[in-house]
Amino acid sequence: MHELSVTESVLEIACKHAEKAQAKKVTDIYLVIGRLSSIVDDSVSFYWEMISKNTVCEDAKLHFKRIPAKLLCLQCSHEYILDDELTPCPNCGSARVKVISGNEFNLDSIEIQR
Repeated sequence: MHELSVTESVLEIACKHAEKAQAKKVTDIYLVIGRLSSIVDDSVSFYWEMISKNTVCEDAKLHFKRIPAKLLCLQCSHEYILDDELTPCPNCGSARVKVISGNEFNLDSIEIQR
């Protein structure tokens, strides 16, 4: 259910920027979501249809870009992309790792009509 609150945040941000740009309509919204994020695209889309009604963002198309998780081994400083579940460092086998990227959820850009 946390998708509702993040979708509300996306709507708020998009409306604010659309107003600044004196947009008549927001046509497209581009979201960047990290692989480790628990955000479900379908849930965001579902909530989007409901909460964007009667706003400048109504009927805007959501575009989802998933980015991979990147980890840093704290033992040997090896950086690697996580392919599946959380795994030890493929270089040295250490489980002492730090997430560098993959938790993101960002509104990257919007397209508008003036």
